[in-house]
Amino acid sequence: MTMMNNLPTVVSREQWRAARMELLNKEKEHTHAGDRINAERRRLPMVRVDKAYVFEGPDGKVSLADLFEGRPQLVVHHFMFGPDWDTACPSCSSAADGIGNPRQLHVRNTTLVAVSRAPYPKIAAYRDRMGWTFPWYSSYDSDFNYDYHATLDDRVEPVLMDFHTEAELAARGEPWTPDMRGTEMPGISAFLRVGDEVFHTYSTYGRGIQQFHHGYPYLDLTVLGRQEQWEEPKGRAEPLGLQVGGPNMRLPDEYGT
Repeated sequence: MTMMNNLPTVVSREQWRAARMELLNKEKEHTHAGDRINAERRRLPMVRVDKAYVFEGPDGKVSLADLFEGRPQLVVHHFMFGPDWDTACPSCSSAADGIGNPRQLHVRNTTLVAVSRAPYPKIAAYRDRMGWTFPWYSSYDSDFNYDYHATLDDRVEPVLMDFHTEAELAARGEPWTPDMRGTEMPGISAFLRVGDEVFHTYSTYGRGIQQFHHGYPYLDLTVLGRQEQWEEPKGRAEPLGLQVGGPNMRLPDEYGT
């Protein structure tokens, strides 16, 4: 065995295979646990959507049902882009930069769209700047963001931050304060359409959407990981002269690569 500072130990191929097989068993346990959670997610009860939401897109005003594009399932990225912002959230933009051709969703009866509170002309200009092609709608004249807790404002809708009420947040030592009004939250919501009825089936926020951000699934396979301060083991980047914490978050077209 050979030690390389904070990097993994160097071993023979046979020793590596033995260690890899041990980890493989744990990965399979994780996969099977994920399968069980996915099944529970599919068994969640659903809520009928009775409110008539209005969005604006390239063809003008549309309804929530229109966003399905004729398919029975809809996945909505709650894309942080406030009405008075000049550009969208860098983190949300990083996730959007990885959205590819939706063909594999479409053939499985599912439509993917983004929704933000910014007026549609701002959205269209920003999307063109980034070269994106996925559908992106404005909910500026709608309660949609507030009702699905992608915009938090206790003057409009009781606060639920990652499903926690104001009282629960205070009990956790994370009290909601008036200066947080208008907070934009990244998230993903799923909907089902049955005939003329639409149902809300799922929403997630915070780290619940991390698998769709920054290439994390790929980085998690590497020795250096995401290169963020909280990760274990510590000090992996130091022998390579790399800065822990990763690059400062920028808009996709500002990295220069």
